[in-house]
Amino acid sequence: MTDKRPVNLDIGTIDLPLPALASITHRITGVILVAGTAILLWLLDESLASEKGFNTVKTLASGFLVKLMVWGVLSALIYHSVAGIKHLIMDLGIGETLEGGQTGAKLVFAVSAMLIVLTGALIW
Repeated sequence: MTDKRPVNLDIGTIDLPLPALASITHRITGVILVAGTAILLWLLDESLASEKGFNTVKTLASGFLVKLMVWGVLSALIYHSVAGIKHLIMDLGIGETLEGGQTGAKLVFAVSAMLIVLTGALIW
């Protein structure tokens, strides 16, 4: 057999199109949401357990690291939601062409970036 395909692909050298990057980022934000939800639920449980727990979480919530974590989870939620809406629109048959995919990916990145920056401004 004269198969000239590479045996080991180096993912770092593959030039992915913008819609592929948007799709991969959508999956990554889904994983971040699962982990972030677990942490946020633990903080909620701790705050509802006792007055001492509430005060501890209140003190933690004013710190930089917790604000950064909450912003990260909210950023993942924003991106995941915007990309999910794009997928729903594509399910309706809108933007299924190559050009539509490029435009949709650009819109997802632009709208998400604006909302993420706005959320960061509200948190800090």
